[in-house]
Amino acid sequence: MTTNALRRNGSKGQAGDKIFSGAALGAGILILATLLAVAIFLFIQALPTFTADPTLVSGGEGFLAYIFPIVIGTVIAAAIALLIATPVGIAVALFISHYAPRRLAAGLGYVIDLLAAIPSVIYGAWGYLVLAPALVPSFQWLAENLGFIPVFAGPASQTGKTILTAGIVLAVMVLPIITSLSREIFLQTPKLHEEAALALGATRWEMITMSVLPFARPGIISAVMLGLGRALGETMAVALVLSTGGLIPSLIKSGNQTIAAEIALNFPEAFGLRLAELIAAGLVLFVITLVVNLIARAIIARHKEFSGAN
Repeated sequence: MTTNALRRNGSKGQAGDKIFSGAALGAGILILATLLAVAIFLFIQALPTFTADPTLVSGGEGFLAYIFPIVIGTVIAAAIALLIATPVGIAVALFISHYAPRRLAAGLGYVIDLLAAIPSVIYGAWGYLVLAPALVPSFQWLAENLGFIPVFAGPASQTGKTILTAGIVLAVMVLPIITSLSREIFLQTPKLHEEAALALGATRWEMITMSVLPFARPGIISAVMLGLGRALGETMAVALVLSTGGLIPSLIKSGNQTIAAEIALNFPEAFGLRLAELIAAGLVLFVITLVVNLIARAIIARHKEFSGAN
């Protein structure tokens, strides 16, 4: 190939790089602009709630008194979901990637991916019709034997429509996300790291703790944060499982609510100040999600250098 041809090819490559770089930069700016536009829209629409007479806001005690219980309900439901789904998801992902035979691993991976495709309304119907009635005896036992603990204080719900039920349903919903992402990350662990640990006499579990988990730590955190985002913003499943009402500081009583379900249940009939209240609630959920993601990015950045990838 002549020198002129090489120069032409180099010029084309540089032009392609510039076009791709510009397109990527434009996409990033567009995302940030969209995020800012959503935040501004929510704030402007919610402004009447912040300036209104507190007695006119739902509950008659101001916006903070209205939003605080459903914020607590949202956080509790998401926390229950992560407490259940995170260890189970990581354990299943490790089994698929490092313990199960190849045929069994392929089948389990396919089933996990199918779980992620089930609509949330199906999970909600299952929680409402099957899980909630089945948990009623357990709630009664908790109220009778552990009622001295505030989160298990009675009287126990006779319908099973509680924040604990919603948390379990959310755990089943976020489990495929955590499992699938963790599995892919575990499979990306450098084989040299694993073989070196085994060559030094480590058992399979010791190899996992020394090589796989340190390498996958940032990815696991990312998977958990994605699951948390799903749990915080889930609407239909929680709306079907929970009863409406303010927060009661017990996991086994009826009457709890989350922000997403509160908006979904009341938005169609809302107008005026009530509509502004719901949009303000959405703004609060937007801020919570943004803060959670910023914290997650900070954690990932802090531990990235110890991931074993470098």
